[in-house]
Amino acid sequence: MRAPGPFGPAPASYVPGVSTLYLVSTPIGHLGDITLRAGEVLASVDRILVEDTRRTRVLLEHLHIRTPMVSLHAHNEAERIGAVLGWLGAGESLALVSDAGTPLMSDPGERLVPAVVEAGHTVVPIPGPSAILAALVASGLPTVPFKFLGFPPRKGKDRSTFLERVAESRDTVVLFESPERLRALLTALQEVCGPERRVAVARELTKLHEEVTRGTLAEVGAYYSQGRIRGEICVVVEGAPPSSEPGADEETGRILARSLLEQGMSPSRVAREVGRIVGLPRSLAYRIVHTLPGIEGGEEAP
Repeated sequence: MRAPGPFGPAPASYVPGVSTLYLVSTPIGHLGDITLRAGEVLASVDRILVEDTRRTRVLLEHLHIRTPMVSLHAHNEAERIGAVLGWLGAGESLALVSDAGTPLMSDPGERLVPAVVEAGHTVVPIPGPSAILAALVASGLPTVPFKFLGFPPRKGKDRSTFLERVAESRDTVVLFESPERLRALLTALQEVCGPERRVAVARELTKLHEEVTRGTLAEVGAYYSQGRIRGEICVVVEGAPPSSEPGADEETGRILARSLLEQGMSPSRVAREVGRIVGLPRSLAYRIVHTLPGIEGGEEAP
């Protein structure tokens, strides 16, 4: 049994000799956000599985915890599963942490946890900081229901499908994005959602330069159009507005599409404009355009 650390007696959920994997949420920036229970667990377990030993060492030193660390990240998770099951099978208890926030949320652990459950060991969540929830509640957008979709694919059909999913969602959507690709994401969202869809970009949450920028996609896109963007970023996108009555918006879209085609606009651009102006999902706008008489792949003109 590992001696309790500076947090006092081991937590009630910690049972020596009973193999348990604890999923421990850690601060997303401000070290003061660590919970008392999280500190107790990290001090009491036999090993801590960490995404990056350098990042977690800063937290453990801050808490005066000396529990051994073992790296577990995206590139070695599969090969670590056997060792983890072996430790648990020997009666050890382990904690899993990511670099920041709640494990498994676009972080390592999605392969490990099912394997631990399948092997019959106990899995206990230790709730705490979450960039997803912090960004959502600070966004000023509806919080229930919401979807978390992680990082957008960088290119190709997967990216197009992902963006359409965001545009068509009636629920608020939370995304992660890197600072280097934020501008491209905001531009792409304007194209599929329309420039008036509301958005909030939460940057460096809980840190010294914390910033939440709220407005339409056009406004927030303009705000981030210049200068270097730094820090961890969450993007919260307003859900699509409901149609006034079934079928009404589709007929409006058809009328607008015919008019734009007659003006010589290309079908692909017409579809984008129909989606933006009428507020239709991108896939539906394309379907409307390509089923009009005279359009390739659609009905023949009478």
